[in-house]
Amino acid sequence: MEIGGTGAGDRRARLGLTIALGLYGLFLLLRPGHFGWLDAVDVAIHETGHLVFSPLGELMHVLGGTLFQLIMPSAFVWYFARRGDRHAASVALWWVAQNLWNVSVYVQDARRQELPLVGGGEHDWAYLLDVAGLLEHDQLVGGAVRVAGAVVFAVAVLWGLSTAGTGVQPSQERAVEAP
Repeated sequence: MEIGGTGAGDRRARLGLTIALGLYGLFLLLRPGHFGWLDAVDVAIHETGHLVFSPLGELMHVLGGTLFQLIMPSAFVWYFARRGDRHAASVALWWVAQNLWNVSVYVQDARRQELPLVGGGEHDWAYLLDVAGLLEHDQLVGGAVRVAGAVVFAVAVLWGLSTAGTGVQPSQERAVEAP
């Protein structure tokens, strides 16, 4: 049993959104470091992550920015998937991919340190890669993060296309059988 809007207009809007995110995602993927329309939100989430994780020590304080930047959109994927809105979950998954691309640019800047930092201070990924003994591999590590983002992006768009015509599916835990 489907609930929620599944009319032709809803299907077209979901399909249109997925196509727009796919095209915009390709634009971002092919232009690393390009300022995107979600970047200001992502930076705020990143900076909040430093505060959230700071009680756990210096390493977690520094890593916390990136972790929170990935946790927040992942929480939306989980939320929408749990409530049965697979298409909305695919849109949130697209946001995860976009954040991975931003993280990859930050990782690849670890040795150059040319990116402007919010509030100055130490470069997160220069510190993290140095602690891990991988600073000289910043391009490789950042490239791997970028590829991971591309895979997540492809999954998100394909998932979005396959669910654009469906409505909200009640989760198994919340499904109510009719008498």
